[in-house]
Amino acid sequence: MADAGGLHYDDGVADFYDAWFADWFDSAGTVDRLAELAGRGPVLELGIGTGRVALPLARRGIEVHGIDASEAMVERLRAKPGGEEIPVTIGDFSEVDVVAGGPFSLVFVTAGSFFELQHQQAQVRCFAIVARHLQPGGLFVVDGPVPDAGRHGGDAAMRVIRGRSGQLVVRFVEVDRAEQRYVSHYAVLGEHGARILSVPLRYALPAELDLMAAMAGLRLQERSASWRGERYTSASDEQVSVYERPASGAEPI
Repeated sequence: MADAGGLHYDDGVADFYDAWFADWFDSAGTVDRLAELAGRGPVLELGIGTGRVALPLARRGIEVHGIDASEAMVERLRAKPGGEEIPVTIGDFSEVDVVAGGPFSLVFVTAGSFFELQHQQAQVRCFAIVARHLQPGGLFVVDGPVPDAGRHGGDAAMRVIRGRSGQLVVRFVEVDRAEQRYVSHYAVLGEHGARILSVPLRYALPAELDLMAAMAGLRLQERSASWRGERYTSASDEQVSVYERPASGAEPI
């Protein structure tokens, strides 16, 4: 896998990403919630990929911009109806500090992509960059897993889904709690055999995300356990956090 400033992408994923993952995520719930938060826009997606979220938002009349490190993924976006109309900056979203079209009412990163940033420094830098791209009162939304010793690792970390065209996708997660890292291993089984992909991530628990936000001058507005607003509790293994850039008063720490 290619390493772009600590953000791991594999251009080889682009040719099967939609077939593997289009039905994995709650795209409808994600789009509905982001549309509620977008205000008048414009909005910026970090890790826009093939447009799973960006294209439905754009069809709702929201001005969408994007950042992605994989040109192959963006080519897939461009090939879809409406994809050519979405401006995309190619680069690592923990490094890109100039994006045309801002400041934005909403910046968001979905599908746990924030945690593809491999180092805490890159994650902190991402929050700071996002804060500079937000309008006063603008929002930053980040989702992802909440790893826990009792729920992750071993057999509990395995998930099986049915992909499109009769494919079967199996995911197994290895967790290193000492380093706050995990690796998601994916295997797709189909008529043409098996294909394997391993994606390393560096997770951060919600309290650490809150500290990164405070360092950037953002404050937590709300946290839920899903894009559909389920209540976040100590038993939740997913989180969706909404951070606000105050119109005035809050300063980076």
